[in-house]
Amino acid sequence: MMGDYRPPFFLKNPHLQTILASSKIRLLGNNRMRAMAREKIIETNKGIKLLGYHSKQNEHASKGLAILLSGWEGSVDSTYILRSGKILFANGYDVFRLNFRDHGLSHHLNTGIFYAVLLEEVYQAVSLAAAWADNRPVFLIGFSLGGNFVLRLLIKCRQAPIANLCHAVSISPVLNPQQSTEIIDRIAFIRKYFLTKWRRSLLKKQTLFPDIYDFSAVMRLNTIRAVTDFLLAEYSDFHSAQEYFDAYAVMGSAIADINVPVTVITAADDPIIPVSDFYDLAPNDHLQLVIHPRGGHNGFIMGFHLQSWYETQIVRLFDNIARPS
Repeated sequence: MMGDYRPPFFLKNPHLQTILASSKIRLLGNNRMRAMAREKIIETNKGIKLLGYHSKQNEHASKGLAILLSGWEGSVDSTYILRSGKILFANGYDVFRLNFRDHGLSHHLNTGIFYAVLLEEVYQAVSLAAAWADNRPVFLIGFSLGGNFVLRLLIKCRQAPIANLCHAVSISPVLNPQQSTEIIDRIAFIRKYFLTKWRRSLLKKQTLFPDIYDFSAVMRLNTIRAVTDFLLAEYSDFHSAQEYFDAYAVMGSAIADINVPVTVITAADDPIIPVSDFYDLAPNDHLQLVIHPRGGHNGFIMGFHLQSWYETQIVRLFDNIARPS
């Protein structure tokens, strides 16, 4: 179901593709999915609260429910999330956009800070949201770190299935977090982008919980790795960054036993995620691996209208599975 992607000559630069993926200029125009969204706070069995937004079809029967997960320091309002949700909603799908802890406007909901290893709370939130599909097909879409979460959710589904989950899509997923962190730190404008957003997020958390957190030292650190090391040392039980990165890496045979179909989409020129990581994944009959020569990170922008190639491809893929009731 995945057609070829060939960007025009003026969009071949992978850094431009990566920048455009999150550019607000792509949000021009009305978005009925966003207008129809209703806030949902999902609480896990351990009292963790995650914030999301549910957009339901009200004129026609829904084809199914699409659950969207953003990248690190993204949110339910990230450009690629809103764009993908918009086209899915316009084509008859209910959409649920979920924030990770401390992403979007959710810092006040939990005292603990976000770590990428917090899979269980995301699993519970996705499972509870899947129940809203009323026995219709459920689809899962994640971008970058969200794509990493998607793959780990599928690993967990081997022992604890999510009701009606029919297919997942993982776009530009992080597979080797340590290597990707080192790459980000070597690219000045990407490092600055993430550091700015991360510092802002941590300051918000400190303001809300001043008796627990003091991130003043973080403001003097100039790399993602340095901030990671500080937070792990001061506010976690991890003994090293290596131990932390290994805990959410998806490498080699990690997804060899998944039993839910997944389409993984990446670009060979992704400036953050090395394409070699994908060639090292063990084959699986449920895995469709789509590697394009170009597309950057989360990009795959097609032309002057700045539409992402995967937006329509995902609808085609899901339509081939779903049937309106």
